[in-house]
Amino acid sequence: MRLVHALRDDIVTMALKPGDVISESDIAGRFGVSRQPVREAFIRLAQQGLLLIRPKRATVIKKISPDGVRQSRFIRESIEVEIIRRVASAPDQAVHDTIAAMIAEQEEAARADDTRRFHALDELFHRTLARLAGVEYAWQLVDDHKIQLDRVRYLTLGVSSKQRAIAEHKLIADAIAKSDPIAAEAAMRDHLARAETLLSQTIEDFPDFFE
Repeated sequence: MRLVHALRDDIVTMALKPGDVISESDIAGRFGVSRQPVREAFIRLAQQGLLLIRPKRATVIKKISPDGVRQSRFIRESIEVEIIRRVASAPDQAVHDTIAAMIAEQEEAARADDTRRFHALDELFHRTLARLAGVEYAWQLVDDHKIQLDRVRYLTLGVSSKQRAIAEHKLIADAIAKSDPIAAEAAMRDHLARAETLLSQTIEDFPDFFE
């Protein structure tokens, strides 16, 4: 599982780019393991749509699927809208403090233009909302299906995009603080709806990365 997470992170953050060739022997050497766990990790990543394993030919990082991005967004929005509705329906001061602290960390990462850390903190924000709603398993389901979307989002996390994400997180936090599930749902929908704009922008900027 460690290998799967590490390689998935490399693919999402473009340390391994679409079209790059990778080999079991190289990865085994890098992580100091035998080729068997690498082979198993490759199979898992192929099932997630990240690798193309071709018998007797090179294994490559798959290009991003626009349809996969759109389906990821659909699954994510369907689940996260219900998550935020639950959180906003029964908030307390501890919830408010937890969310405020996460946003403060995001602002720090944005000021440092630390994209990798910002991406991790953005993930933590959404995962924590699921925990606060008491549905952590639901976030795991989202996480398993949003990989293609994550690849697009990482490519667009410039300074202005980081600031916009923070502003949208603050709107979500404000709605929670006001115990307003309707406003919280609307803010979350608006936040996640940017995926379509990001997809169009990324296809234009990085055409070789897409199927």
